Amino acid sequence: MSSHPQANSKQLYLSRQTIRWGDMDAFGHVNNTVYFRFMEQCRIEWLEEVFGPTIAGEEGPVIVNAHCNFRRQMKYPARICVEMSAGHLGRTSVETTYIIRDAADEQIIYADGAAKIVWVDFKKEKSTALPEQLRQLLTSL
Repeated sequence: MSSHPQANSKQLYLSRQTIRWGDMDAFGHVNNTVYFRFMEQCRIEWLEEVFGPTIAGEEGPVIVNAHCNFRRQMKYPARICVEMSAGHLGRTSVETTYIIRDAADEQIIYADGAAKIVWVDFKKEKSTALPEQLRQLLTSL
């Protein structure tokens, strides 16, 4: 899965976030794990926009893989923009890509990454078809 948005990927959501003091590690820059949290927060905001404030239930999204390319160190204080785009749409899954930029200078790219979202029936512990509401949204882009 490529982490760079491709010509066929469509922007889904833009999340504006603030780097917190506690996001930094002993080396004085944002810890690598926090980049995944920024992408996660963007994804959750988008899912809440689509399904409402709670998405918990008998079915829901699970991330089956994720990766991040660290392009530049982030440091406190700063504001960032996380762009989420949709790529390949399958029966039970959608590939998503992310670009983390400096909110004050969008030319500065801190990282890019990707995550594959699979819709799961939690009781059966198996993948299931994406909800029709989500599929319609993704195919209408």
